[in-house]
Amino acid sequence: VWLESSGISVTAFQPCLPAKMSAPRSFVLTGAVLLSCGALFSAFVPTPLTRTSAPDSSSKNLPTAAMSAAALVAPTAAHAAGEGSVWIPALSAVGAGFAIGLAAIGSGVGQGIASGRCIDGISRQPEVADDLRGVLLLSLAFMESLTIYGLVIALVLLFANPLIK
Repeated sequence: VWLESSGISVTAFQPCLPAKMSAPRSFVLTGAVLLSCGALFSAFVPTPLTRTSAPDSSSKNLPTAAMSAAALVAPTAAHAAGEGSVWIPALSAVGAGFAIGLAAIGSGVGQGIASGRCIDGISRQPEVADDLRGVLLLSLAFMESLTIYGLVIALVLLFANPLIK
């Protein structure tokens, strides 16, 4: 009301696409996601293993995508015996990426917050700048050590994996 009385014109929000295009766009995007997930699941199917026991007839009827999803959901299924399994190295690479990524994000956010609070404290009380700077550098070193632990875990998963025999 105030804007209209002051001479400023108020316009409603205009979406980029009409509302009738939102459903087909949603179907196309959903299909693209399902197609890419299917391609990802089929890319990590382990090679056939030689069987030493009696063949299991129930595993023949399961589609490949369902077996891949089951192996992703249950990591113990990925610990298959044999040299043809690609699950453990693939999942180890994903775990290494998560380890270093989460460690770097957490440490970066923590260091940013700590540095900002230190600058706020120094701007309020400049006479304690030396004390705050020493505590800040010590806490930044401890935060960075957590990132180095994430890097060590990632390197162990990639190069000295204890899950691979």
